[in-house]
Amino acid sequence: MIRFLCRCLGLLLLAAGFVGIVYDGARSIANNAVLVTSVSDVASALMKDRAASLQAMAEGGQPALWKLLGLPFTLSPAAPVALVLGLVLLWLGQPPRAGIGTGFRP
Repeated sequence: MIRFLCRCLGLLLLAAGFVGIVYDGARSIANNAVLVTSVSDVASALMKDRAASLQAMAEGGQPALWKLLGLPFTLSPAAPVALVLGLVLLWLGQPPRAGIGTGFRP
């Protein structure tokens, strides 16, 4: 069941990554400049009011950890992040390989 969820989420994130690449490409062509959607832009579009409160909560708990890990993650481009997370989830959700010396069919 966990493998199934990993594969489904991985495929959804891969699709979201490709949609993000097409979206950023269309915006870049229309504006004659390279425009990239960041993770914070996607989070604020999806969660509206909660994104600011989550950021304030993270900064209040450990400000050094937020500056070290949280801030670079939120400023990174959303499409490559979604693609990488999708690939990792697909890799985690793959069925186990057959051992050496065993047949293909159980």
